[in-house]
Amino acid sequence: MPELAVLGLGSNLGDRESNLAAAISSLGIYNDISDISSASFYESEPLYETNQPKFLNTVISCNTEFSAFQLLDAVQHTELLLGRPKEREKNQPRIIDIDILCYGDSYIETEELIIPHPDIVYRKFVLAPFCELMPDYKIEKIGKTISELLNLCLDQSQVVKHVMEKNA
Repeated sequence: MPELAVLGLGSNLGDRESNLAAAISSLGIYNDISDISSASFYESEPLYETNQPKFLNTVISCNTEFSAFQLLDAVQHTELLLGRPKEREKNQPRIIDIDILCYGDSYIETEELIIPHPDIVYRKFVLAPFCELMPDYKIEKIGKTISELLNLCLDQSQVVKHVMEKNA
């Protein structure tokens, strides 16, 4: 039986719109991933290493037959295909970053994967698109909906819905 998975995507190098679109398309190629829905793209300031370009972020939901760890493999493979180096420093500029935010009602805590993603509640750049896509989605472990988490979020960074550039 398929599980609902929610992924956060971000890019701040190169053509950020194309990077996000390519990541979503690449994930859609997998037979075990279906019914992908995407929020709008949102632009945000980098949080930790501030001397880098702004990010473009979105959140997608999908149904998947993959286990959480198989989904992680697919996500990491997609990142590599799009040019993200396997070894990288945390909080540095990147072509693509994909995080598994939620996987059904699963709670997973291993070295390689923590679900729900531990930083969801602190990141407005995740909560804003997540709220657009699924405002009433409740993270059972936290006991709050995404719209409630966005209202409670202490992150004061600017997160603005991105207006797609029109081709001339």
